[in-house]
Amino acid sequence: MTTLELKSEKRNILGKKVKTLRDKGLVPAVVYGGKDSGLSITVNAKEFNKIFKMAGETTLIKLFIDDKPKNVLIYDTARDPMTNEIKHVDFYEVKMDEKIIKKVPLNFVGSSPAVNELGGVLVKAMQELEVRALPADLPHEIQVDISNLKTFDDNILIQDVNLPKNIEALENIETSVASIIPPRSEAELEALSGAVEEKVEEIKVETEEKAKEREEEKIKTEA
Repeated sequence: MTTLELKSEKRNILGKKVKTLRDKGLVPAVVYGGKDSGLSITVNAKEFNKIFKMAGETTLIKLFIDDKPKNVLIYDTARDPMTNEIKHVDFYEVKMDEKIIKKVPLNFVGSSPAVNELGGVLVKAMQELEVRALPADLPHEIQVDISNLKTFDDNILIQDVNLPKNIEALENIETSVASIIPPRSEAELEALSGAVEEKVEEIKVETEEKAKEREEEKIKTEA
């Protein structure tokens, strides 16, 4: 696997003034862990976004700080609620000979006969799996093959997932990861539709009552 590399520079600009950095296409960041824990840096926004798409929060990155490399993981990111642009990044320096605990995203692959042939609905009981491994062994994602879900009674448990080498799952191995539920019957769909229509009618009546109350209150005030 190709080592992902990212360049950075130390920064002295802090607080609200970091907006000037963002205007220049830079993202303020902090490196935790190691002897320089709490070190403030900046990374190029375009380069970081490219790396983040490939690495996520579980793939090791070689972060160069003024040309000196550190082995880090992307620990957390903060985004602008309006633009969704990344405004801040937290990196965490790791020791290559010490195992760490991380939650790795699950990627459901393959084709389920229970879905394609029986019309069932895939239920993803888990979206990520907590594991322990050396930093270099952490995968970007863990694939879950759903092709063995052939009937509505089939279930994929953690123990059925083919984990990458040297990865230890920390959750109960009998926990369900994915299953298939039967499609809704016509009777269930009709009942569901009726419940929704009834709820809409209740909201409509409640809204009309509120409007009437406001109008009466307005009349009293004017009087």
